[in-house]
Amino acid sequence: MNETPRRRPVPEGPGSVLAAPDLPAGFTALFTSRYVDAGDVRLHAVVGGDGPPLLLIAGWPQTWYAWRLLMPALAEDFRVVAVDPRGVGLSDKPRDGYDTATLANDMAELMTALGHERFAMVGHDVGMWTAYALAADHPDRVVRLAVAEAAIPGVSPSPPLFGSREGNTRLWHFAFNRLAELNEELVRGREHLYFGAQFATKAARPLPESAVRYYVDTLASDPDALRASFDFYRALDETIAQNALRKTTRLTLPVLAIAGAANSGELVATTMRLAAEHVDSLIIPDCGHYPAEETPEEMLAALSDFLAPYRDDRPARRCS
Repeated sequence: MNETPRRRPVPEGPGSVLAAPDLPAGFTALFTSRYVDAGDVRLHAVVGGDGPPLLLIAGWPQTWYAWRLLMPALAEDFRVVAVDPRGVGLSDKPRDGYDTATLANDMAELMTALGHERFAMVGHDVGMWTAYALAADHPDRVVRLAVAEAAIPGVSPSPPLFGSREGNTRLWHFAFNRLAELNEELVRGREHLYFGAQFATKAARPLPESAVRYYVDTLASDPDALRASFDFYRALDETIAQNALRKTTRLTLPVLAIAGAANSGELVATTMRLAAEHVDSLIIPDCGHYPAEETPEEMLAALSDFLAPYRDDRPARRCS
């Protein structure tokens, strides 16, 4: 089946493929930005490659750009769809819909619009929350699931209020991001301080300055982008309640849990084993919270091995 998105204006500006900085050589020949109607939102997706479909969902506070170092190699075997979820990048930023049931439905609608009924998926950080919800809420759609560097609210045990200093450094933003308005007032005009500190403290191998600046400038350029970046956390009450129901039915598809040894360690696999039957684990040495950017070769090798049965079982097809 050919991809059949409704014809839309071509995405432009810094959030699009054509204006993103420091892409791998040949990237713009492989991938294009497009707008796709997904239910009640218009989403921005970066699409390219041939083969069975593979959906990539980045985490907070990143965009599709987080996958750039993996995408050319993945496109040799898969039809890659790297999406900006609602509230992110060039996608619509409505006032509501940031609970994981709605976010998962957005992704299902996106893949349907692109002509993909069944697909594999990789989710990182907040993208891991959505990926789990998508696999749980739409089990007939997801073939294989890889997740990285997150706990899942409502599945993972809640950390103590008075935990370790290290835990507080990694997790304090959860409570801050859930505030109704004060967080926006404190961060607006200081986006480089707040988000820059998130990248600096969570990476074992510093991300390129140009990448951090790109992410932060995207958030600083639009008040709705800053507001939406907090809305994923403001919707946690809904998400936690949804996950309390989801975890009563365990996932049966193959799951790969990826973590940085310098950040989440065993946490990702431990989390997924609370919700899924078949979980393999990879902990990458000398890696923090951003394996797709800190250790792209290791993450690519792991994904290639994990996705090989899916790749080999599905005949490649050429898409429009």
